[in-house]
This record gives sequence, C-alpha cells and structure tokens, in this order.
Amino acid sequence: MKLGYTILYVSDVPASLRFFEQAFGLKPKFLHESGTYGELSTGETTLSFAAHALGDSNFPGGHVRADESSVPLGMEIGLVTDDVLGAHQRALTAGALQLSPPVTKPWGQVVSYVRAPDGCLVELCTPIGE
Repeated sequence: MKLGYTILYVSDVPASLRFFEQAFGLKPKFLHESGTYGELSTGETTLSFAAHALGDSNFPGGHVRADESSVPLGMEIGLVTDDVLGAHQRALTAGALQLSPPVTKPWGQVVSYVRAPDGCLVELCTPIGE
C-alpha cells in the first residue's frame, strides 16, 4: 500500500490550483472540463482538489468546509522546501493568511503555517534532519 493522492474539497477548484501555483510553484497537472476536479504535480503523490458539490455527493451527511471554519481543520498539507521564509512570504503575497511565522524547532527544522484562501492549512518546512 502507498499514498496515491490527497483530495481537498474546496469552493473553487481552478482558484485553488492558481493559488498553489502562484504561492508554491506547483504546476497544474489536470483540470476536468467541468472545473470540479483538478490535480497538481507534486512528485510521486498527487495533491488534488474537488468541488464541495462532489464532496456532498460522496458524503450524504455532509462534510466540514475548510473555508467556512473559523479555525483550521485538524489536518494539513506539508510542503518541504529549503527556503521556508521565501515560500512563506510568497504564500502571503498570493493571498494566504499567516498562522505562524517561520520558527526553528528544537530539532533544527524551520517550520511555518499559513492558511490558503480555500481554508486549507499548509505547513512549510525544511527537510527533517537538515
């Protein structure tokens, strides 16, 4: 078994793809003609976005919409970079909300947190052990 993809349910799939490209340089890999599903090229594991309507059809009881939650959901997307400060600033310029500026953790890793315009929590961090 291996992790194949992560899907984030969002209000505007093309807007989320644009944000992640502008903020983090992740290139769109696929956008369905309906605009309700898209993917980013992120390496071996795909980061995907689906419209809330698709989530509603998959989960008849509903789901928590990150963009409507006053606090971040208890899950995050972790993006690894050697330049957390630069990535953090680009994310803010692209429209992210700062949750925690870059800090060096006791184990030496630099970490920051932003919230994407679609409500998704994003951790920016240096590789562990560097």
